[in-house]
Amino acid sequence: MPSRTPTAAGFLAGADLSANAIERARRASPGYLDLTSSNPTHQGLIFPPETLRAAAEPYWTSRRYDPDPRGLPAARAAIANYYAGRTPVLYVQPDHIVITASTSEAYGLLFTLLADPGDNLLAPDVTYPLFEHLAAAHHISLRTYRLDESRGWQIDEDALLCAADARTRAVLIVSPHNPTGVIVQQPIAALDRLGLPVICDEVFAEFTYRAPHTPPLATLHPSLPVFTLNGISKMFALPDLKLGWIAMNAPAASAFGARLEILNDLYLGANSLTQAMLPALFESGLAFTAAMRRRIHTSLDMALAMLADCPNLQIQPPDGGYYLFPRVLGWDDEEALVLHLLERGVLVHPGFFYGCEDGAHIMISCLTRPEMLERGLGIIIRALHRKEAIG
Repeated sequence: MPSRTPTAAGFLAGADLSANAIERARRASPGYLDLTSSNPTHQGLIFPPETLRAAAEPYWTSRRYDPDPRGLPAARAAIANYYAGRTPVLYVQPDHIVITASTSEAYGLLFTLLADPGDNLLAPDVTYPLFEHLAAAHHISLRTYRLDESRGWQIDEDALLCAADARTRAVLIVSPHNPTGVIVQQPIAALDRLGLPVICDEVFAEFTYRAPHTPPLATLHPSLPVFTLNGISKMFALPDLKLGWIAMNAPAASAFGARLEILNDLYLGANSLTQAMLPALFESGLAFTAAMRRRIHTSLDMALAMLADCPNLQIQPPDGGYYLFPRVLGWDDEEALVLHLLERGVLVHPGFFYGCEDGAHIMISCLTRPEMLERGLGIIIRALHRKEAIG
């Protein structure tokens, strides 16, 4: 029998996991300004500790482990009440909510629920790279549909239809989208034509910019099975407390709810303390969320104003989220562009980190502390002007 080395099979077996040129340069660069951060706790956005203490206190006086495969009833009721306050209202029954340890875990559960090995899901061609690794971990593939930059990164519906094949099991949508910031605000006819389940990631829903609100996709497509994902990592700047959820509309709950409950029961990953705190977090924490939104809005205003006169950049103001994703004119090599900026003291992400292959783009996080963001943007402007003058 032929022998196999332990590393010859499994997740990312055979992949080149060595640091790329940008990462190597970053490690060797002292004192640069990091404009890529998505971690609120690194940017001075700290959820009020007194609110956390008050939310946790009842748990310690009545501590008892009563696991529920869908999550603690009071926590699910708080999530359902949150959706009842959205615009437009999304009516979700508490029994149609499944609480997870994170949004990433929620994705993993849904990939297992909806697809067999060898099946595929439709995902945007420009997006956060999490999907690629999650798909590989579940032995499924991604088929991409185009986001049309010329139309504000809207979904190309013809491309969405063409991407589906006989083994397509669901469509992934991120709204507000990372990193382009586009929000799905109207029904997408191609989704109804496909008739597939939809997984909609709304982790940036509270952080609107141009758009007045983020419509829950399930309200735009009430006849399709829609799984809405969110959590406290972005909404309350609490990535360390680890809690996410899946909210199913009626078609999703009817077709998949019982099986999803069994899947979540295999792990019971969401800890009881954070679940017990959730009602108080929603009751007292949304004021902090609003303050975060105001700071991010101000930072986006500043960034767009500073970059408006930079002739090398084409920027589309985002509907929501906290990223900018400008096209950089005069550059063909994104890696060289990012290294050029890093040499001058500022780190940004290249578009190819997000799968963008059309032209040169960079990602700038306006979650960054405002004073650091302003300094970093100044470096970018000067560096691009200098390149234009030399070129």
